[in-house]
Amino acid sequence: MSRRYDVVPSAHRDNAREDAMNEASGEPRPRRQGDAPTLGFVGLLRWAWTQLTSMRTALMLLLLLAVAAVPGSLFPQRLQDDFAVQTWMEDNPTWGPILDSLQFFDVYSSFWFSAIYLLLFISLIGCIIPRARKHWQQMRSAPPRTPNGSSGCPNTAPWSWRTTPRPRADAA
Repeated sequence: MSRRYDVVPSAHRDNAREDAMNEASGEPRPRRQGDAPTLGFVGLLRWAWTQLTSMRTALMLLLLLAVAAVPGSLFPQRLQDDFAVQTWMEDNPTWGPILDSLQFFDVYSSFWFSAIYLLLFISLIGCIIPRARKHWQQMRSAPPRTPNGSSGCPNTAPWSWRTTPRPRADAA
């Protein structure tokens, strides 16, 4: 059974040197297939859970929550001052209904803000529970042995007091 090898140039410019060396040595790279393996429903759920519970995702969701809270500071909120919302909508007849349909006057009770902090909550729980289990096991285990003297610690030298006094500068 023979494999089909074609030299496919790299799409990234940083790999140009590698491509040139492969061409010079005569070793072709295997052609990559564009078909990704099918995960199935359970595999897709595992992938989604892994992505959601990564620390990177939690930090991105925290940043997104901070950015999503900005309209709550810029536009009047209906829960605090309904009259200010009505005045703003009368002063801006074009943007008022658009922003109202996007719930910019009810930011902290909007569906999109709630979705962000619900995802953040799930992500943080998924990040904390496995790490907390490991911390609990380490906390309950015996502490590591300490070295005897300074022989186990690298870059240590014995220290002694100076036996001869220093001459004073004003004594000369």
